[in-house]
Amino acid sequence: MTTAFLFGGTLLYSSAFAAFLFKTLPPDEAGALLRKAFASFYLWLIATASLAAALLVNIDPIACAILAVVAVATIPLRQQLMPAINRAADAGERKQFNRLHLFSVLAGLIQIAAMAYVLLRVF
Repeated sequence: MTTAFLFGGTLLYSSAFAAFLFKTLPPDEAGALLRKAFASFYLWLIATASLAAALLVNIDPIACAILAVVAVATIPLRQQLMPAINRAADAGERKQFNRLHLFSVLAGLIQIAAMAYVLLRVF
């Protein structure tokens, strides 16, 4: 159940939240709110993936390992990539921002695919 919560929450946040913000708020406000929300989202993802991994340790060690990798891989995304994206945006370095943002999106898609694989394995 924790893995399903992780998968659903990550999918919803990644696919709908940013789009919703940019549709309903002026761009500057949406961007500022998104920056604050992403820091918390990454912490939630680390904690929830860690919990899901721990709950699977005796049930499916491979699924446990995959979710542990998701949790650990999120740390540099939060601590290094997210600040780099913000710096590029603040400096008006559009090309750098687009490159880093693309990397962030691809990392998120890989994480979602890993979560989906775990769900298929376990359930």
